[in-house]
Amino acid sequence: MNRNKLTKLTIENANLLLLSSSRVGDTQYLQHALAMIKAKLDGVNELLFIPYAGVTLSYDDYTTKVQSALAEVGIKVTGIHQYDDPITAINKAQAIAVGGGNTFHLLHQLYQNKLIKPIQNKVAEGMPYIGWSAGSNIAGLSIRTTNDMPIIEPISFNALQLVDFQLNPHYTDHNPAGHNGETREQRLAEFMVLNPTTAIIAIVEGTALDIKQNTIKLLSGLPEMTNDANGFLFKASKKTVISPDDNLDYLL
Repeated sequence: MNRNKLTKLTIENANLLLLSSSRVGDTQYLQHALAMIKAKLDGVNELLFIPYAGVTLSYDDYTTKVQSALAEVGIKVTGIHQYDDPITAINKAQAIAVGGGNTFHLLHQLYQNKLIKPIQNKVAEGMPYIGWSAGSNIAGLSIRTTNDMPIIEPISFNALQLVDFQLNPHYTDHNPAGHNGETREQRLAEFMVLNPTTAIIAIVEGTALDIKQNTIKLLSGLPEMTNDANGFLFKASKKTVISPDDNLDYLL
């Protein structure tokens, strides 16, 4: 595969919840996202969890962590690593969740286990897909706008391509005093120079993209964040604020 070329795949009627993060502020793990997750599953009570982004956390421990968080809304969680055949696990899943961690390791494992196409096929059938952090990164065209260190080299940077744009979770342009490195905005500007026609949606902590029936909406996980729950659209060297009131359907 050519890792430098974005080959686009259009999936109609994808049913996605792409969270910036698993926490916001001092909230407990996934607490701010429980209502959004429950709504996205819409009656589905069993979730296949993909813990491949975990590196310093074992897959068993990671799955247990997610199960503990989602027990409050009556969701049963099973880790894909617990199955002898991960492809069969995907094919039988009612819904999939992909957690955060290292995006490069996550994508490497998806390629190693030959799961890219099976996940794309299930999403094309309408199966709910929920991701946070790295799990949201891989829903885009490629992982070339991730914040992570490339600790391992996937065979391609092309991702699941469930949407027709790039993602940048955990977005912030904060630059600590005395730090002389590039800001996030400057890094994304570099991408735009080389990819002027490709959009990037940057989602901030506590927010998510809700995608269903060919519509896309920015959501906030906390009521008190409603007025500040803005994200950002980067394209063609421009940065535009997006809000929960904006119609973003043209990006699909």
